[in-house]
Amino acid sequence: MSPRGLALVVAGGDAPGPGELAGEGPWDWVVVADSGLDHALALGLEVDRVVGDLDSVSPAALARAREAGVVVETHPRDKDATDLALALDAAVDLGAASLLVVGVGGGRADHLLANLLLLASPGYAALDVDARTADARYVVVRDRARPLRGRPGDVVTLVPVHGPAGRVRTQGLRWALADEDLPGGTTRGVSNELTGTDAHVVVGDGVVLAIQPR
Repeated sequence: MSPRGLALVVAGGDAPGPGELAGEGPWDWVVVADSGLDHALALGLEVDRVVGDLDSVSPAALARAREAGVVVETHPRDKDATDLALALDAAVDLGAASLLVVGVGGGRADHLLANLLLLASPGYAALDVDARTADARYVVVRDRARPLRGRPGDVVTLVPVHGPAGRVRTQGLRWALADEDLPGGTTRGVSNELTGTDAHVVVGDGVVLAIQPR
């Protein structure tokens, strides 16, 4: 097991391409939400748990998982949480302290927005949470420094979510923040840039979503 207990969570949105996982892993667990199972199997991943109401996963993929002895956690379709939320909770129950989430897109703005706000929600404050889509990388930043990697000149946008973010500090960005506050709704953190290949962001109070468009 990795020091941070790393779990890959595959949601049922847009199928992730191999490039979204390049340089990542190995995983201590792979947890999939519903039709995320189809995505995971297409990538050749060994799945540890399937979670959801199973209304969109293909019968062939589900049968294959059951034959392989994968734990299938079935929930009713009428429920108060999305399949992704249930999958995240399952990964935490397994012992994960770091999450990489893929498949959170899917062409619906409401799904993407809800999923990103979910990843930055207080229930996962103790975890290191990242997400990847075909269009961007997302890093949830709280009171411990999180790394951002890329090429000099790559765009980085810092968005406070779930309220204001206080005492935000950056290192390795063109326009540095030094213990500065970002109120909710501000555009101040939009379109910053990496000055090198590595940067770090930390937040004293609140939570920031760091977005790196591809």
